[in-house]
Amino acid sequence: MTQTVGRTDAKATPQARVDAWLSEFEAALTARDAQAAAALFAVDGFWRDLVAFTWTIKTVEGREGVHDLLSACLEHIGPSGFRTTEPPTEAGGITDAWFEFETATGRGKGHLRLKEEGAWTFLTSLRELRGFEEHQRDRRPKGVEHGVVRGRRSWSEKRADEASRLGYEEQPYVVVIGGGQGGIALGARLRQLNVPTLVLERNERAGDSWRKRYKNLCLHDPVWYDHLPYLPFPENWPVFAPKDKIGDWLEMYTRLMEVPYWTSTEVTSASWDAEREQWLVTVVRDGEELVLTPRHVVFATGMSGKPNVPSFPGMDVFAGDQHHSSGHPGPDAYAGKKAVVVGSNNSAHDICAALWEHGADVTMVQRSSTHIVKSDSLMDLGLGDLYSERALRAGVTTEKADMVFASIPYRIMADFQRPVYDAIRERDKDFYARLEAAGFRHDWGDDGSGLFMKYLRRGSGYYIDVGASELVADGKIKLAHGQVDHLTRDTVVLADGTELAADLVVYATGYGSMNGWVADLVDQETADRVGKCWGLGSDTTKDPGPWEGEQRNMWKPTLQEGLWFHGGNLHQSRHYSLYLALQLKARYEGIATPVYGTPEVHHRA
Repeated sequence: MTQTVGRTDAKATPQARVDAWLSEFEAALTARDAQAAAALFAVDGFWRDLVAFTWTIKTVEGREGVHDLLSACLEHIGPSGFRTTEPPTEAGGITDAWFEFETATGRGKGHLRLKEEGAWTFLTSLRELRGFEEHQRDRRPKGVEHGVVRGRRSWSEKRADEASRLGYEEQPYVVVIGGGQGGIALGARLRQLNVPTLVLERNERAGDSWRKRYKNLCLHDPVWYDHLPYLPFPENWPVFAPKDKIGDWLEMYTRLMEVPYWTSTEVTSASWDAEREQWLVTVVRDGEELVLTPRHVVFATGMSGKPNVPSFPGMDVFAGDQHHSSGHPGPDAYAGKKAVVVGSNNSAHDICAALWEHGADVTMVQRSSTHIVKSDSLMDLGLGDLYSERALRAGVTTEKADMVFASIPYRIMADFQRPVYDAIRERDKDFYARLEAAGFRHDWGDDGSGLFMKYLRRGSGYYIDVGASELVADGKIKLAHGQVDHLTRDTVVLADGTELAADLVVYATGYGSMNGWVADLVDQETADRVGKCWGLGSDTTKDPGPWEGEQRNMWKPTLQEGLWFHGGNLHQSRHYSLYLALQLKARYEGIATPVYGTPEVHHRA
């Protein structure tokens, strides 16, 4: 094949160009000609697959990467029926198209960005398994059995019976450790797919993982970005919901979606039984010890679930209050007190602002530079075209917005993000000038790509400003810089000798990798085997290389059989819970799931 096979007719209509490309691509797949299919991609092309071809979440780059993927996967996937679902569009020499397709086991959706020399970006995603479709719309359950039935049991009786048996007389196929938004979303997905599942939550109520955080915690992402699967927030839901309201929503959602959910349940240990190919998960539920034996365990303990609690000399002699931000009770008890908050990211800013509002004398210790973006600017310039009323009026639903995000390979996502943050930098230049004049050390990310890339690469290093930055710029929240050296009875002493008087010290020092929970509950060997969670291998600050192309270990098979990770923000919990649920459902039903390209482990924590 020559290098010009993939070229498209620039004079044709967008629909004709896309139809021709999809037809040639399907013909090559039908002929099992991986080389011909790869030649339809641009030299700098990307293919991102969400479970449809690879049974994992994988991005390959260039024609060689496409050829390798197809050579490994094509024979057993059996793809066909590629067709557009809406008229393609064209701008700047790029044709955008949405399409659907089928495989031997399911149905999928995708997105194509087509250049003259071939496919630039290509997204394929599995949406349902043939024969195991969710019971919704035309397939929705009747709910009641009409007529007269002797010995009939009510819906509530059936639910009570199921709840009494699962985990006791009947074992779950999947145990989800962690009942926050991630565990709840996945539990709802698996419930709809009829996979026996138990979600385990150590708190007393669903939603307590939000309720028990600091008093002024709220969502910094807008409502359109934060819907859960199946049941969106009402149209009068606030743009930025406070934590207790979110907690109540999660509790209500868990009941309405009939998620099998155990509260007041502490997981004390877990071990893999290789001979029986199952887990032994020891839990204490309401004071009773039980052993569950699922085939799969999902750690949904959250990106903010394993606190990084520092160990400084003198912490044992400090006479005031001290705690990690995850255990901060709120500002009420600290009016008139001297508070030192170690850290300068989201939690640190929120806690500092609340303490200042309640009359505390607050100092923020900034140990490294932080990216700040004003909430209004982020909502307008960063998210407005995808997640807003403006987007909905333009026909961009939440599902479509999620797919747009998913369609951009991580390798080039920074290129899409930089213009957004360049515009924010110009729009809010006076704000940034005041903030930096106050001594705040600000950055735009290692490559100027801003908040979202920092989140994907390291999960930290930023703050969405909802007011605290104005207090910093005005000097109302004081600033100190450097590392903590030690504590005395009533001070925090920095490495340069600066002494900060303190009645309260809050360690807003972030969270560790989710595989830290594996070390605690399974063993260090297993945690090291699966390796670090999160990050792309971008070789930027706190995201060491080599390049991985996807989030490490998230929502896909790991190197420990039967062990999975699920987490992230509400957007990711919603979107990626589908693909994790489909992978688990396929295994439950005995569908072959040969995984392509499981990455090596380069980092343990």
